[in-house]
Formats: sequence, C-alpha cells, structure tokens
Amino acid sequence: MKQLLYIVLAGGISLAMGACQKTFLDLEPQDELTDVVYFKRPADFKAYTTGFYSQLMGWKSPFGGNSIYQYMDAGSDLSTNTGFSGDYARGNITVPGDDNRWSNPYNWIRSANILLENAAAYTGSQEEIKQYMAEASFFRANAYFTLLRFFGGVPLVTTVPGVKSPELTAPRNSRYEVIDLILSDLDKAIAGLPAEQEIAAADKGRISKWAAGAYKARVLLYEATWRKYVGTSTDFAGSGGPSSEQVSAFLTETISLCKEVMDNGGYELWDQNNTLDGQSSYFLFNLEDGGSNPAGLTKATNKEFILYGVYDFTYRQGGQNLTHTTAQMIPSRKMMDLYLCTDGLPPAKSPLFQGYHNVGDEFRNRDLRMTAYHGEAPASATLDNGLAGYGNRKFAVYNYGSYRNANQESSNYSIIRLADVYLMYAEALYEKNGSISDAQLDESVNKIRARAGVAPLTNALVAANGLSMLEEIRNERARELYQEGLRFDDLKRWGIAEAALNASTCGMVVGDAAYTTAFRDASGDATASYKPAAYVWGEETVATAAGNLSCVVIDSKSNRNFKRTHYLLPIPATQLVLNPNLQQNPGYN
Repeated sequence: MKQLLYIVLAGGISLAMGACQKTFLDLEPQDELTDVVYFKRPADFKAYTTGFYSQLMGWKSPFGGNSIYQYMDAGSDLSTNTGFSGDYARGNITVPGDDNRWSNPYNWIRSANILLENAAAYTGSQEEIKQYMAEASFFRANAYFTLLRFFGGVPLVTTVPGVKSPELTAPRNSRYEVIDLILSDLDKAIAGLPAEQEIAAADKGRISKWAAGAYKARVLLYEATWRKYVGTSTDFAGSGGPSSEQVSAFLTETISLCKEVMDNGGYELWDQNNTLDGQSSYFLFNLEDGGSNPAGLTKATNKEFILYGVYDFTYRQGGQNLTHTTAQMIPSRKMMDLYLCTDGLPPAKSPLFQGYHNVGDEFRNRDLRMTAYHGEAPASATLDNGLAGYGNRKFAVYNYGSYRNANQESSNYSIIRLADVYLMYAEALYEKNGSISDAQLDESVNKIRARAGVAPLTNALVAANGLSMLEEIRNERARELYQEGLRFDDLKRWGIAEAALNASTCGMVVGDAAYTTAFRDASGDATASYKPAAYVWGEETVATAAGNLSCVVIDSKSNRNFKRTHYLLPIPATQLVLNPNLQQNPGYN
C-alpha cells in the first residue's frame, strides 16, 4: 500500500554546474516503485533524500500557493508593502478550510519516516547510508519546526501510518514534546552529517553538520526566547512546561553551537567592499557568474552561506520576477531610521546625522547597508504616488534586463548564513548572562558592523550614550537580516509583535513650518514635489531620528489589530473535521 512519492527538483540540489548535476535531472521516475523494490543501494537512499531539498525555502515557496514574497518580511514594521502579508500583519486572520503550511510539512514528515523505516531494515552497511539517515532526521526536524512556528504544539508522527492508524486521530502533542523531538532529530543529523569541508564539489548544497548545528541554534534561541517572553500566553502548550533552567540550558547550547560553527565551519563573511565600492551587502544576494557584478566574482567566492537553496541559470532558474517584485518591498520610516551612522551610533544619538531637510540628507554618513539595500541617496524625490519615497534593491540583480531578464534570476537563496550565526551568538550570550563582553562583540556583531562601514559596538558606547545593549543587538538583526524572512518570528519570540505591528507604517518625513523639508516650505505649505491627496491616510507625527516629525502614512494604525492570539495561526477547518481530537488554537473558536 505504501508508495514512494518521489519529488525530483527542477534542477536538483546539486550544485556543481557540470555533468554530475545533470544526473539529478536524469533520474528515472520512481512513482511506481514500492519501498521494498527501491531501497536496495546507498545510491537509492541518496537519490531519495535529494528530493527532500525542495522542502527548503527558496525562490519557489515550499508551501505552493504561498508566494515567496510572503516570507520576505512584507507587511512587517520594516516594510511599507502590504500586498503579500498585509492581512496577517493587520490581524485579519480567519480559520481557513485548508492550509498547506499544515499539510505540506506532514507530507514531508511522511517522506522522512519512509526513509528512516527502510534504513532500519537495510541489510547493507549502516555506515554507507548514515548521511542519508541524518538528512532524513534533519528534514523531519525542519518540518516539525515549521509546524511549531506556525501552529504551536501539533500531533507527532514518527512512523508511516496506514489509513486506519491511530496516529491519524491523535490529539495534539505539547510544544515541549515537539521541541524535544526536533532537538533529538537535529542531534542525529549533526552526528551523521559530514563537515562542510568533506562535501564533494558536486554535492555542495547538501546539508553539512555545521548547517544542522546552526539550524539547531536557531531552534534553541527561538524556543528559549519564546518561553522567556511569551510563555503559555498564546498557544496550545499542554503539559511539561518550561523551567528557567531549561531556558538557560537552551541559551548555553545556542552559544556553544554558534561558536563551533564560527570556529570550525570554514565560513567567512563575504566582504568584497574594496572591489565593489562598499556594496558587498548588495551583490552578495544576487551573486551568480562573473556577469553578476562589476568585479566578475562568482558564487565560488561566497563562503558565507551555510544552509541555502541552490539555483543555476542552466539547471534551476529562480523562476520568479525577483528584481521587479522586490523593488516593491519599500522600507518604512522605522527601517530607514534603524541604519546606523558611521560612528556606530543610531542617527538620533549621532552628531553625524544630517536630518531630513533635503532629500538625500539622511543617507549621509550612514551604514553601507542603507545604500546597498535601498540604492543611492536620491538627489530629489517626489511624494505623489502614495508610496513611501524610498527604493529597494536587495535581491535585485545587477543590470536587470541585460544581464538577467525576468524569471531568469538564479542566485542562491540564503536560509542561514554566517552573519546570522554571529547575531544568534551575541543575542544568546546577552539573554543568558545579561551582559556581553567587548571581546565577544568583536568576534561576532562587530565583524558585521565592520563590513557595513560603522564603528564597533562596545559596552562603553552603550553606557556613554544611554543605549540598551539588548536593543542594539536586536536592531542589528533588523538591519542585517532585512527581508530574509525572520522579522515576524523575531517580533513574536520577543513578545513585542503587538506594539510593533499595530503602529502606523510611515514613509518619508514631510515636515511642517517648524521643520522645513523638500516637501514643505517655511510657511508649512506643500511644495510641487508633494501631493498630499495621494496619501489617503494623510500624515502622522511620529518619532524619527530628528525628533517627532510629520511623515506620510502608508498604512494607518486604524487598519491594524494584531493580537497575542495571532502569534500562531488557526488549525485548518478540514483538519478539525478529519481529526475531531485536535484542539483549535485559542482565539479562533
């Protein structure tokens, strides 16, 4: 009765761009082969696990109808684009009939369980298939962590059930039981996977022990901070609740795993600022062959990505109009004010900040990521179309339309990179100890800040300027990982999503008679470059780097009603009918 549903990636996972990669396209169809017939050789296990890699987030969302752009922080407090995740950010969430964020992970879990059951029955050497068993454990952990982030505690299935198996009508396990399984699976993955340095060139992109370790660090930090700041206030938690000792243990292990990846993984920040005019943080995300940047650098120079989706112009194009669409991911006033000045201070604290009187002033003496992600400071701008006034170019290809056309963009998709590991390390240290040393900052956060062209973060800088070290570390995540799909999870696990998401989303400062700008003269009248009627929500006085000033409103706080209830999604109605023992998340009954 069991049949193998074998998914071959369009272009496979592989990843050296030669004949070996093409073999992933030439695999014979497996949809009519039973498990007993199929799992005979180590090569069978390898081929089967290759199909798992389509489960990773990439330019094509693994959730089918859910566009990748819904997972790029659109609709968050850092973005004025509400076209993809706006309803979620506004708290407009209802119980759906179906949701592939529930069903797809359970399909992935079944696939992993098929391999693990057949591995246990394999009569050959277990050493020969150790890596593929470890990959199956990793992908099962990935599926359950996906479910945990979206829904909280869910039913655990560790076998391949039949149509009448009791697992199909089992109640939900607690989030604590789900976390225990995730961590156990990741331990198995780490133990069985090769180091990055041991992976052959033709297999680059397959998961290494360091990638599994970095992923486990992400899980541990997520759960430790969720328990610390959210606890049982929002989801179906069940029994076996957290203890402060376990939260501390999770943070300790996060620190240890990150340090191991930092010291032994062989990864490096991709810092090509000398050859790319300070724009490393732009070109890193559209790196392909030598035509993808003016320095002729290729993907082979990138040692920063740890866990990533592999794409190639010949074998696996992105298949999305990335450049055109990401240009719509316009940053908010809050995001632009988060970028540091070159002295390492927030603009509100820095004497280097030039204010907003003239368009482009705010870009001066600022963090290189500001121009890398949003383009050069404009000489002029108009506010006449209802947009925020800024641009976005993170993920947009170099010479779009010439070097690459729509849907042909084929840069690799970063899921975890070294900069993220540095930030997890620093955050976990501070969360555990309530402090972080300058030496620890230098081996983590300050490497990122150096690439961004800003002064280091130190305890003296924080003390002298009335800053919060924890807030500065969190803000570094916002700056560095902008649009990489982590913002909503960060806001929720810190317990601040309601405050962040319910504020109005604003664009450029327009000023008034007391603060003249290119958009307002000394009398307070709008200039020709500003058409107030284009902004249906008008203006709002908000905190900016130059004090409380009037800004255009792109999405009003009157539209927003995000609640603690919305930290988790509702269980789909179809699942509640199929399994009457499921319990709906609070607030959706």
